[in-house]
Amino acid sequence: MSAGGRKRGLGAVALGVLMLAGCGEAARLPESAGYGPNPQLPPPNKTLVPTLNVAPATGWPANGKPVAAPGLQVKAFATGLDHPRWIHVLPSGDVLVAESNAPPKPGGGGLRAWAQKTMMKRAGATVPSANRITLLRDADGDGVAEVRSVYLKDLFSPFGMALVGDTLYVANADALVKVPYRAGETTVATAPAKVVDLPAGLNHHWTKNVIASPDGRRLYVTVGSNSNVGENGLEIEEGRAAIWEVDPAAATKRLFATGLRNPNGMAWEPATGVLWTVANERDEIGSDLVPDYLTSVRDGGFYGWPYSYYGQHVDERVSPQRPELVAKALVPDYALGAHTASLGLAWSDGRALPPLGTGMVVGQHGSWNRKPHSGYKVILVPFDGGRPAGDPRDVLTGFLSEDGKALGRPVGVAFDTRGGLLVADDVGNVVWRVTPTPARP
Repeated sequence: MSAGGRKRGLGAVALGVLMLAGCGEAARLPESAGYGPNPQLPPPNKTLVPTLNVAPATGWPANGKPVAAPGLQVKAFATGLDHPRWIHVLPSGDVLVAESNAPPKPGGGGLRAWAQKTMMKRAGATVPSANRITLLRDADGDGVAEVRSVYLKDLFSPFGMALVGDTLYVANADALVKVPYRAGETTVATAPAKVVDLPAGLNHHWTKNVIASPDGRRLYVTVGSNSNVGENGLEIEEGRAAIWEVDPAAATKRLFATGLRNPNGMAWEPATGVLWTVANERDEIGSDLVPDYLTSVRDGGFYGWPYSYYGQHVDERVSPQRPELVAKALVPDYALGAHTASLGLAWSDGRALPPLGTGMVVGQHGSWNRKPHSGYKVILVPFDGGRPAGDPRDVLTGFLSEDGKALGRPVGVAFDTRGGLLVADDVGNVVWRVTPTPARP
């Protein structure tokens, strides 16, 4: 085939992909049915054509911003960033932002991968990775960063960050690395040193997060799966769909929890000292399945992927089946809605967001394969006695326009040293800051 013929062929496929974007199965249940400790789980519905419903990424119009919950206000902490994904707040008050995206995948990946990339491009998710961490400083305390500098560069799709003493750890897509930290510095000249390798290769899910234990002696690193439900072969899933525990002093690691399809945000619940995570569940069995979730993480716990979902609901697409593992699958604590792409997680003690109370704040990046759309907001899951207690409460909404366009997509969330909630928006290229509305005199 000539070059022109190949281009015409690809163009026809692209047109077909876009025409299919409105196809697939619509939800039969309201979005709220997929939330809470006991979500509704209808029978799986594997359609001939996977559901595609991408919200085209447009960014914010001039002076546009999300809608804050009553009693709260929001403004831009920093604008003009390059696909900001994750946030880490330093004790000095400086804010580190990972400007990052997926690394190049080895090989072509076939027509399916190409079609998915085409759809992700519409969603604003295929821009080249800046591969850097930027430092933002609000020295005058007005809620807007007036200092911006490249803190670390030439990384490999960086995502999570954790500071322990005078060492900053960064989770790249292929390794956990470290650099020396000195308070007040706006850039690090020292090249990162590797702590441990992390499962990489295809990197179907590339985002890797890291959090330190309260005593700083252990690090916990999330690693997502290399597929939806093992369709790329289970041999390349070794060590993936898991949270690893790392001993940074010995430069060793062990599996802490498994069967988590794509865990991202992690946070400690302070009253119990328990680690919690949010995980993205599997696709292509309906708009109502499977809910993403927030769950406590048990040492040695298995959470089902790929053999089952939400406990012991068997996924018949996976071969060979492993009933002995399914029998051990733990039920997640709290569902966060089907296909909401819940990524960010931060503990709120209630003082920073007084109208909403105490609980876990979750950044929901938003769906691309559900009809109608889900997510595209920041929520708080209220806690009582160390457990989720009640319906989720909106913190920020308005990321999706009335005509179905993505003005922004929230990812990482973190509280700054002044009590403001910071939200990374990788379509708007903004870090937003949420604070209580000042009392009127």
